[in-house]
Amino acid sequence: MKMLLDGQWVDSDDKIKVLDPYDNSVVDTIPSATAADVETALAAATRGFEITKRMTVYERAQILSKAAGIIADRLEEFAVVIAREASKTINEARKETSRCINTLTCSAEEAKRILGETIPFDSFPGGEMRRGYYYRFPIGVVLAITPFNDPLNLVAHKLGPAIAAGNSVILKPATVTPLSAIKLVEALVEAGLPPEAIQLITGIGSVIGDPLVSDERVRMVSFTGGVEAGKHIASVAGIKKIGMELGSNSPVIVWQDADLDLAVESCVSGSFWAAGQNCIGVQRLLIHRDIYDEFKKRFVARTKQYKIGDKLKEDTDMGPMITETEAERVERWVNEAVEKGATLLTGGKREGALYEPTVLENVPPEATIHHEEVFGPTVNLYPIDELDKAIKEANSLPYGLLAAIFTNNVEVAFKAAYDLDCGGVMINDSTDYRLDSMPFGGVKYSGLGREGLKFSLQEMTEPKVICFNLPGI
Repeated sequence: MKMLLDGQWVDSDDKIKVLDPYDNSVVDTIPSATAADVETALAAATRGFEITKRMTVYERAQILSKAAGIIADRLEEFAVVIAREASKTINEARKETSRCINTLTCSAEEAKRILGETIPFDSFPGGEMRRGYYYRFPIGVVLAITPFNDPLNLVAHKLGPAIAAGNSVILKPATVTPLSAIKLVEALVEAGLPPEAIQLITGIGSVIGDPLVSDERVRMVSFTGGVEAGKHIASVAGIKKIGMELGSNSPVIVWQDADLDLAVESCVSGSFWAAGQNCIGVQRLLIHRDIYDEFKKRFVARTKQYKIGDKLKEDTDMGPMITETEAERVERWVNEAVEKGATLLTGGKREGALYEPTVLENVPPEATIHHEEVFGPTVNLYPIDELDKAIKEANSLPYGLLAAIFTNNVEVAFKAAYDLDCGGVMINDSTDYRLDSMPFGGVKYSGLGREGLKFSLQEMTEPKVICFNLPGI
């Protein structure tokens, strides 16, 4: 596959292989961009903004709607690409493709809702003769840097609002999963997006990342990825907008009156979806001591039913991690926890990039798998007695993306909802729930700003005040 630079699909002699993590077979190759390609992308995006900022709302909305239709017509094709290049099973990939269609459709709708307001300038003495308003205008070139775990829909979450707002975009997809992002850009261009409006550059982040992030022609960096990469981006970006979603260590409280069938099923899925490589995946389960043993028994039994293996088989529940190196890292973290006193209830075995769904208890606070984001198919169980202590424990780490609680007590639910320090609280659901139109983001090390289509549009536009001094009125 090729890059899209300055309106042309271009290749290079230097190639990067895109491998299927299940068997390491080559899915395709992509160009490895150079410093010259970076300059081409930056210059072209700057010129492209002169086109996009003059496109009508109708034109932008039509392009996004048509692109959604193109993907809907080719849903299975997109799903297979996701399942081949990434960790998701074919069923998980179909769901991601459906969400991408919804993301683009909602972006088209939100393009028509970029509203301003009249301003009462006469609310203060001296403004009696003034009338005016503000409107929102596109900020310019948006640099979108996307991760491997949702290689299609998280790209759509950046491109959809950026295009809806009238910005031009430079897209740098994850090096290990660029193919579905390329197909998305192809669909947008086929739908009528001027090729100059979007630059798609592929390559090694350590080579092309800093020149893109630090360039003053880029007016916003929208990044989804790890905390350390986020810190680095913040240190080199300069004066521009930064939106970041940096991950989490998601806590779920299971209170003594919880519906156990619902809690177990939701939390097993929330722990092992996409092989646990999910920023809102369940990592810490804080379970009331009165139901701890029963919950543990059911949770472990359900986990043991998971079938792992070939992602393209319809009955596979979980595929491999994105690379064998990542699976080895999770293996080390689990082994470290066990050496420090944790109890392995199920799982803990690795074969290549496949790592079994793993459940731990008695995990000590000093274990890496307790206090860092595991981003793998493991979950820790902890007994709790008091709600205040459970909330304190949930808030104890430097992350705060989503949290959750299972309870039938409305007072308990409201207390948790308001006291949990995070960007969103799911009640009677695991943390692994996201509606693409809701504000999405976190506090502390979980990020800056909010995604979610209406809220991304706010981030990707700026208000401009228009004030008339009309002495004759």
